[in-house]
Amino acid sequence: MRWFIFWVLSALPALADGEKSGEFDYYVLALSWSPNWCATTGDARASEQCDAREDYGWILHGLWPQFHRGWPAYCRTAEAPPTRRMSREMTDIQGNAGLAWHQWKKHGTCSGLSAQRYYDLARTAYDSVTRPAVFRKLDKPVKLPASLIEDAFLKANPTLSKDTLTVTCRDGYIEEVRICLSKTLDPVPCGRDTIQDCRLKSAIFDPIR
Repeated sequence: MRWFIFWVLSALPALADGEKSGEFDYYVLALSWSPNWCATTGDARASEQCDAREDYGWILHGLWPQFHRGWPAYCRTAEAPPTRRMSREMTDIQGNAGLAWHQWKKHGTCSGLSAQRYYDLARTAYDSVTRPAVFRKLDKPVKLPASLIEDAFLKANPTLSKDTLTVTCRDGYIEEVRICLSKTLDPVPCGRDTIQDCRLKSAIFDPIR
């Protein structure tokens, strides 16, 4: 029985809350399609990100330190947290300052960087990926396979390959594109905990509001 319990536990993702800062293998750059997040989550929260006056498309969900198996979170760090101003300055690519703050608290603390350097690196990673312009041209909701999203990103980013990114879905919507990057932001193969390809035949994709 003890061996069975050990086997079950060993098969689970290696979550490591409170790990030492700076110890990880690679980054996951998570890009979220804002209109879909608003439809599934943001509207219910009355998020300012979902205001019709905004035109957010692919936003930066986060830059996540990752192990080859599992991931660290809420790490021990001597670095000071970001100021409110620093978090507000990320809203142009993250939608709202609250998300930027949360990403620092959960993931940035594990990077081994100061808050400002982590924010700067996250922005550099976001800018390093070409977001296909075709999705901004939609004028009505459509249903499409996740593979179409993947193919568009691969075409727009020749340095990426199928083993360096994954497309996820949630509640019937396309959710995120997740791209695996080295500590120097070069594309690298994703670990098995990162590959969570959308298994729906097709999923909803809303236009920019």
